[in-house]
Amino acid sequence: MTEGDSPAAGPAKLNTSVAHNARVWNYWIGGKDNYEVDQRVGEHVAGMFPVIRAVARADREFLARAVRFLAAERGIRQFLDIGTGLPTVENTHEIAQRIAPESRIVYVDNDPIVLVHARSLLTSSPEGVTDYVDADVHDPDGIMERAAETLDLTRPVALMMLGILNFVMDTAEARDIVHRLMAALPSGSHLVLTHPTYDADVGGEGNVAAMEFWNANATPPITARSRAEIAGFLDGLELVEPGLVPCSQWRGGAASAAVPQYGAVAVKP
Repeated sequence: MTEGDSPAAGPAKLNTSVAHNARVWNYWIGGKDNYEVDQRVGEHVAGMFPVIRAVARADREFLARAVRFLAAERGIRQFLDIGTGLPTVENTHEIAQRIAPESRIVYVDNDPIVLVHARSLLTSSPEGVTDYVDADVHDPDGIMERAAETLDLTRPVALMMLGILNFVMDTAEARDIVHRLMAALPSGSHLVLTHPTYDADVGGEGNVAAMEFWNANATPPITARSRAEIAGFLDGLELVEPGLVPCSQWRGGAASAAVPQYGAVAVKP
């Protein structure tokens, strides 16, 4: 898919009358797979919280750095990317398979427009595999059952959860989802996550009003969390340096400005 592609017609349940996160996010990073309602809500949120565009870019750049690190330095050859969103450029499989063409990637999402794009456009290298699972993050057991059709769950897997746990409104449930997913993976597997915050020291106080507007005008509902709450998702894992930091600053260079979106990579002992 190129940035100039138009939104594809999805299944009948596709609702283009209400702004949706995958499409608004696509709009913020300069994509074309969005509708007028997504642009309108995206512009309003950006007016309330101007740093959101920088957050969207930083999140995408973090994904690229994390996948390169895992493929090149940790030898990871399997990736389970939950909440992948709309394909753009430099998707997980493209980065991983550029380093190791035999890499196997499973994307997971449950949005119909993502489903349409992913199944037609996320193609694999001949040596590797790219698959798509239509499933909900609230069903971790179902995700792992489907992922096992493509991935060898006796070998290390990188579990990618970028900007997805913020759609699980209950923190205890979100923590349980992560722990159940990681419990199904072997030692040497990695968790890669990003999550928005309202922590003032990284500029997150504006997230409160922006998310209130979002929850009243778009779908699905979203929440921010404190650094301490986000750290709870990493319990039992060993953080990779530099730890849980603004995602723009995770191996992003000394000059990288903080954004109100934490990122981390951690390994299962």
